[in-house]
Amino acid sequence: MDVAAPIAFSGSHIDRADHIRNDPAALEALRTAQARLLRMDGLDPVLTDDSALAWGDLADAAPDSELVFLGIAQGADGEHGCFAEVPATTPPGGPHAGPASWKAMAVLESGELAAYGAARALVGWHIRHRFCAVCGSATAMAKGGWQRTCTSEACKSEHFPRVDPVTIMTVEHDGKLLLGRQPRFAPGQYSALAGFVEPGETIEEAVKRETFEEAGVRARDVEYVISQPWPFPSSLMIGCHAFADDPAIVMDETEMDDVRWFTREEVTDALAAVARGEQGKAFGAPPKAAVAHALLRWWVERG
Repeated sequence: MDVAAPIAFSGSHIDRADHIRNDPAALEALRTAQARLLRMDGLDPVLTDDSALAWGDLADAAPDSELVFLGIAQGADGEHGCFAEVPATTPPGGPHAGPASWKAMAVLESGELAAYGAARALVGWHIRHRFCAVCGSATAMAKGGWQRTCTSEACKSEHFPRVDPVTIMTVEHDGKLLLGRQPRFAPGQYSALAGFVEPGETIEEAVKRETFEEAGVRARDVEYVISQPWPFPSSLMIGCHAFADDPAIVMDETEMDDVRWFTREEVTDALAAVARGEQGKAFGAPPKAAVAHALLRWWVERG
């Protein structure tokens, strides 16, 4: 897919510097007065008055928190290490994006949004993995925050940050697009169907299964379009497109509020309305930051 602008949460300006993670001396050398600490309110971003990410000094971190090494960034005064704070207690809030995150998606420059997204996903992973999944003992941070190791001498299991693959798909039949809405969506808002890839599945199989489970529609000819990191809490959205021969819908009422087919004209109108901060005549399209928006635009533009 040819995207005019970077997809949200991609294109970070921070070099992840993997070679430094295993080098305690090099990591310690980066903890200088020039090191930067990403300011966060729990898992939410903190923005400056001019709508940029707020950065502070390592001294701003709480004494009982852990520091995750995000990588190295190039500044006006040279290279400096970038870190994020893992609070000692679990911050409030659910896994979905809240008002502060949606605001950041609307105003942050793409590279900064990507830096925040990586930090949020990594910090959230540490908060959820304070204890070993094998034996239940406490875990300790390792490799600059890109590993946690069980502290039990009898176990010593190593745990690494993971992403959860999610298929998100547009399905086409006779010039119309299949979209649905979940109960948590804003009134009138529709989006592409989506679901987690299950163990033992290919991406194509997950697209077909989720489409049938949520809408009762049999999908075929699945093609990959685009992907997007989505740090709520740690997903990788895998955007796909497929076709259907039978438009009959049998909706899963336990997951969906509504599923229906929309014409190209209706989708085009809904996308144009997003740019005006409005809702389309037939439905409200996903916001620009969502990969579903890019999928809908790709479908409209390819004609």
